[in-house]
Amino acid sequence: MIISLESEMARVRSTSRAESGKRDRAILVNVTNGFADDAAESMAEFEELAVSADVVVLDKIIQRRKQIDPRSVLGRGKLEELLIRSMRLGADMIIFDTELTPAQVRILSEATDLKVLDRPQLILDIFAQRASSREGKVQVELAQLKYLLPRLVIGQNSAFSRLAGGIGGRGPGETKLETDRRRVRDRIAQLEKQVDALGRQRNERRKKRAQRELPMISLVGYTNAGKSTLLNALTQSEVYAEKKMFATLDPTSRRLRLPIDQEVIINDTVGFIRDLPETLVAAFRATLEEISDSDLLVHVVDASNPRAIQQINSVDAILKELDLNSIPQLVALNKADVASGDVIEQIRREVMLDKNTECVAISAIRRETLRPLAERIGDRVALVERSAVVI
Repeated sequence: MIISLESEMARVRSTSRAESGKRDRAILVNVTNGFADDAAESMAEFEELAVSADVVVLDKIIQRRKQIDPRSVLGRGKLEELLIRSMRLGADMIIFDTELTPAQVRILSEATDLKVLDRPQLILDIFAQRASSREGKVQVELAQLKYLLPRLVIGQNSAFSRLAGGIGGRGPGETKLETDRRRVRDRIAQLEKQVDALGRQRNERRKKRAQRELPMISLVGYTNAGKSTLLNALTQSEVYAEKKMFATLDPTSRRLRLPIDQEVIINDTVGFIRDLPETLVAAFRATLEEISDSDLLVHVVDASNPRAIQQINSVDAILKELDLNSIPQLVALNKADVASGDVIEQIRREVMLDKNTECVAISAIRRETLRPLAERIGDRVALVERSAVVI
């Protein structure tokens, strides 16, 4: 029976491996002591993150517990079940939908030969894949090293030595994961100086734009809400846009002529997500500070997403953390062509109740729906300019 089981497991692994090629293969795990619906929604978003990182998702496991196990997150029985499942499916890694402590990673890694990753590492890996500019690469490497420094264990046999390649270990910082703590700290200090220098350069560019006295509009919102698509539609540009999380890392600025014959600068910014790693927020702070000079924030929302309200709240929380919540906002309910009228109206009511902010329903892929948004932007810009004159 054991020989037969091993043969069947080997057959399944070889077949699955051939189908997925060289892509990383993972089992996603969510452990919660909350409501089942919340856990299911969180897992759905977590799977989107994994797919965006080019991971083959073999299985998803949700465990509800009265109390999260402080040692291994999962209970012993569930952990054994997970390990057997991973062997049968031929998984390369297990990814947890939470941030793991160094002790938890060590305990989980001692129980299996697979990579053990958490949610922040998955997000950092997506950023590493997307970073193309010098500034983006520096910021991602800084975030990677800051995250890994307290988890770094010297020695080839450490649990973290498995992170040296692939998901969780690629990107500008991948060759430094096995260096000692002193060298990592030195590298972090060097990168922080580079980020500061790049921030000063960005500041100079902002000053030059300000001298032109053109109002500045920034598109903000949850990742994959359609900000880049909207920028392309409004300005007839060809900024890279893809239906993947964090497709945009580097801010892009374009000129836009409004219906009132007023020119403005419109910025596309990096998308937000709930539980964004603190190291990533810190590293990208210089980039996100560009939003601080905005006269208006257009908060782009994917109205077709069942988690739209939660996503709005997550974006507002990050804006508050960055001290950007005082800038006037206009909410653009995107993808209105696939969301029902009742859903649009419900989101509109909740936004008005919570934020007292005007909402405009649009579809970024249908330019005829964008004129009302452009008109509202023009009204807000004119209001800001009149206020400036009064002052």
